[in-house]
Amino acid sequence: MAVYTEVTDEALRAFLADYALGELLAYRGIAEGVENSNYALKTEAGDFILTLYEKRVDPAELPYFLGLMDHLAARGLPCPTPVHGRDGQALRSLAGRPAAIVTFLPGVWPRRVRPEHCAPLGRALAEMHRAGEGFAMRRANALGPAGWAPLLEACRARGDEVQPGLIAELDAALKGILAAWPEAGALPSGQIHADLFPDNVFFLPGEGGRPRVSGLIDFYFACTDLLAYDVAVCLNAWCFEPDYAFNVTKARALLSAYDSVRHFSAEERAALPVLCRGAALRFLLTRLYDWTHTPEGALVTRKDPLEYLRKLRFFAQADSAGALGL
Repeated sequence: MAVYTEVTDEALRAFLADYALGELLAYRGIAEGVENSNYALKTEAGDFILTLYEKRVDPAELPYFLGLMDHLAARGLPCPTPVHGRDGQALRSLAGRPAAIVTFLPGVWPRRVRPEHCAPLGRALAEMHRAGEGFAMRRANALGPAGWAPLLEACRARGDEVQPGLIAELDAALKGILAAWPEAGALPSGQIHADLFPDNVFFLPGEGGRPRVSGLIDFYFACTDLLAYDVAVCLNAWCFEPDYAFNVTKARALLSAYDSVRHFSAEERAALPVLCRGAALRFLLTRLYDWTHTPEGALVTRKDPLEYLRKLRFFAQADSAGALGL
């Protein structure tokens, strides 16, 4: 459930008085998502999404997230656009939480990824990276390489309860990844999504019934980092089958479409395998942390960290971008 903070009719109507959106017609909580409280709003001006930012979100970072969405939307990317109030502000407070309204995007995220989803995804990701150029604000990637050792240390006491020998394997993997990680300035960097999983990409039928991207959502892990790392996240999230076999057809479609919009440099191609290993480790560690720190009986669906151990092992055997379909 993703409604942690309840909002009364009276409080919401008072909140909306600061916007030129007309009367509130209906609203309901949205169950999907795990970080914030989300509501679907219908007003006389149309459909919108209201987000209340919960305690895991640093309020000081919200101007970056909202500003980035404004910047990308102004450059034609299909992403939520923050709605500014009569005073010009997009961020304000509701029910004791920082809150903002963004535009509603039509579409459905793919419950089962097919190869024909991957080329539109690759193009959309490259278009996002191009659209992010010129955005002046920066945000460090809190879940980048500098954050992996502390996460692993926090899981050390109970990690082997998930699988015997897991911590030793992750110690070795982390050491190897950090040793091979690109040096600062070696690869192009910019604004990345950093969490572009299938449930953050909406599709609608396009020409000939083929899927087209209608929206990229949930920019609350976005940061300033290596552009090719964002590609590596997508290879992890989109290109494995339910049995964890790597689907090179999906990967080739994703990578070729991305390259057609924003050409990979030779250095990015060479670094792609280690970037994929790093992305696999990042999601493995955050899942492992949640698995080992979530109290028994908590109303939270824990995600299996071993899914990403299998992906990490696959990428450890990939010695070139060619093995990944590029």
